[in-house]
Amino acid sequence: MMIKQTIKLAWKSILANKLRTALTVLGIVIGITAVMVVFSAGEGIRGLILGQIESFGSDFIQTEIKVPSNKKGAEAERESAFAMAYGSQVTTLTLDDFEDILKLKNVNSGYAAIISQERVSYLNESKKSVLYGVTADYINIDKSEIDYGRFFDDSEDKSLSQVVVLGSGIKEDLFGDSDPIGKFITLHKKKFKVIGVLQERGKVMSLDFDSYIYIPLRTLQKKMMGIDYVQMFLHKLNDTSLTRQTANEAEQILRENHDIYDASKDDFRVTTMEEMMEMLNTITSVITLMLIAIVVISLIVGGVGILNVMYVIVAERNAEIGLRKAVGAKFSDIMWQFLLESVVISSLGAVIGMLIGIFISWLLAVILNQIGLDWNFIIPFKAFIVSILFALVFGVFFGVYPAKKAAKLDPIEALRK
Repeated sequence: MMIKQTIKLAWKSILANKLRTALTVLGIVIGITAVMVVFSAGEGIRGLILGQIESFGSDFIQTEIKVPSNKKGAEAERESAFAMAYGSQVTTLTLDDFEDILKLKNVNSGYAAIISQERVSYLNESKKSVLYGVTADYINIDKSEIDYGRFFDDSEDKSLSQVVVLGSGIKEDLFGDSDPIGKFITLHKKKFKVIGVLQERGKVMSLDFDSYIYIPLRTLQKKMMGIDYVQMFLHKLNDTSLTRQTANEAEQILRENHDIYDASKDDFRVTTMEEMMEMLNTITSVITLMLIAIVVISLIVGGVGILNVMYVIVAERNAEIGLRKAVGAKFSDIMWQFLLESVVISSLGAVIGMLIGIFISWLLAVILNQIGLDWNFIIPFKAFIVSILFALVFGVFFGVYPAKKAAKLDPIEALRK
């Protein structure tokens, strides 16, 4: 009954000055709204990327170049990512490695790949494009589909044929509405025959496959780049329950081929779908925590607002405090009254902030879906827990000192003011 009465008194005090309460609550509202949006956006990003990764399937292992380094963690990952994106001196991953892994019992098929850039031209049209050199099984493994024409075959790859398949975007840039099949484009001062066009695919994990020109891997290696290595290959598996075991077998083959006796010196990385998912979850969790840390600054500002207004409330109600203490109110009674008032203010801000955060998150999902992203509207349960905990912690932390000051007032001195 005492707690119920204290809450009523606190609520009555809050309603007595609505404008002041609204301004005090605003900082908490903004902070909690940001918390909800950050958690929702984190789930949205995770779902978006997971959906795109899963679109490749889960029955594969991927091998890519890695810079051998004594560095660990994020720094080593950055070096390897740079090597993949911009090329490196890691030239040890070859088609022989690819073929050796292809012989494993649990491996069904696979493709090797290397990426380059080159200016492509047709008549008066010219554009810098990404050349994606792949082996012939790419079309059977990847999610790309032929719109018209065909994909090149293994014999064309091995004979270094000068043929290409165009992504739908680069086809539009060069040929517009005309049929490109059988026509010749110029790459690296050489003529390449267009034999196929892929269906529109859109961006996948920020990669615009529609702007790619697909070319036989060996043709790109020998006739244009003058190299004999690749950057990555992917192998499709028969039994996904043996994924990690197959990845271990692939690693052993590569170490033997590259004369590596210390795993820390690996110049390659074999990754499974499960490991990709774990890596993604780690990245999104870290980003979410970093954003929450920034949001806490807003909540601190809101908490300082509560601290200031509670000092004002205590000063305004000195006479009330003195009267209550004179008729027998204890230190704890006064303490609880003002502490609960602070908590009620922060909780009110939390409730409003959560509602606004839900609305903004929903609106964000609607807008992103309208522009073509597969964005799920999700508010994780932990967002509500964190919001409530923040409200309670900040309410108590910034309310306890004014409440303590009020509870320590001498009743006679308080009645004089």
